[in-house]
Amino acid sequence: MRKLLKKEISLSMHPTAAIFLLLSMMLLIPNYPYYVIFFYTSLAIFFTCLLGRENNDVFFSMMLPIHKKDIVKARISFVVLLELAQIIIAIPFAFLRQSMPVPPNEVGMGANITLFGFSFIMLGVFNLVFFSIYYKDVTKVGVAFNISCIIVSLYITVAETCAHVVPFVKNYLNTNDTQYIPYKLIVLVIGIVIYAALTFVAYNKSVKSFEKLDL
Repeated sequence: MRKLLKKEISLSMHPTAAIFLLLSMMLLIPNYPYYVIFFYTSLAIFFTCLLGRENNDVFFSMMLPIHKKDIVKARISFVVLLELAQIIIAIPFAFLRQSMPVPPNEVGMGANITLFGFSFIMLGVFNLVFFSIYYKDVTKVGVAFNISCIIVSLYITVAETCAHVVPFVKNYLNTNDTQYIPYKLIVLVIGIVIYAALTFVAYNKSVKSFEKLDL
């Protein structure tokens, strides 16, 4: 598995994946929908799968002395590493954003702990939708991405709306991290658990679909 993961990073990863990681700096932009920053990670995953289709990456991998499920496991493990890297890189910029003498984010959720909790859920939703469709037919990458984009866009819309209209989210969760930390940490933990669960389900569904796929 370590060699397969190395192959994912050194050969399969699209160059934009590293560039999109730097977009964590966009947390410093005033009045911006910060969930979009983490959506760029999803775009990097799409580009990676698209590049793999054009370079026949899946067919190459299937020529190796490995099981089909190992191909899926390596790809999803790479995706998890990429998503966690985006989260980790974004953390210092979130702290910096809160220390800046600027008004709160008028668009929606600010750069706080709650944002990361909800973003974990968003990434988990993307993994479930995208890979569940992608591994039914690895040649139709665009179909999987378009459907997952619609679902993620709806999620972002609901999440940002809640930051304005749901009193608990507005008054307790969408505040500076010097306030109501226990509530925010609970949201973060729940977000991580949901992310892990959705990604695990995505892996299992993907393995079953890929095993049935006749290439």
